[in-house]
Amino acid sequence: MRNLYISGYRTFELGVFKDDDPKVAVIKKCLKQEISQFIEEGIEWVLTSAQFGTEQWAIEVVDELKKEYPTIKVGIIFPFLEFGSNWNEKNQSKLMELKKIADYVEATSHKTYQDPSQLKNHQAFLLDHCQAALLVYDPEFEGKTKFVYQAIKKKQETTEFEMRLIDVDQLQNSSIEEEY
Repeated sequence: MRNLYISGYRTFELGVFKDDDPKVAVIKKCLKQEISQFIEEGIEWVLTSAQFGTEQWAIEVVDELKKEYPTIKVGIIFPFLEFGSNWNEKNQSKLMELKKIADYVEATSHKTYQDPSQLKNHQAFLLDHCQAALLVYDPEFEGKTKFVYQAIKKKQETTEFEMRLIDVDQLQNSSIEEEY
């Protein structure tokens, strides 16, 4: 079995505050292209944490791709119990919808948030259970994804682990294509 971990910029890091922001369509288009490629190469599961932004959009994209690739599955692995419970009502509602889309929902820690070690353990769990990662991330424009990126680079020093990036250039090129 091959699993793909997807992460990337959060909505606020991209300046996206509405679902109909044109940036979302561009990011989803790039995600769809890359995820389709991974599926063609044998990925069976897409795993993510359902954070705002890239991770939530990836779940929606995989759901769309199920029409073309009915065997692909998506799993949401939260870092701790009650993840998102402190979000506003609109965001909690969206998270509930995403959980319905998912084929599997679990948390790496079966306790509510205690401390940052849960986040580090969560990241290690996902990287240990995946063979590849797709990040919407550009090392020249750091954000929270920097920590995942660095962890993958470290993992690549000792084991084979594929990482693909959707960087600013790819997003820009895709955006230009959208205009034509």
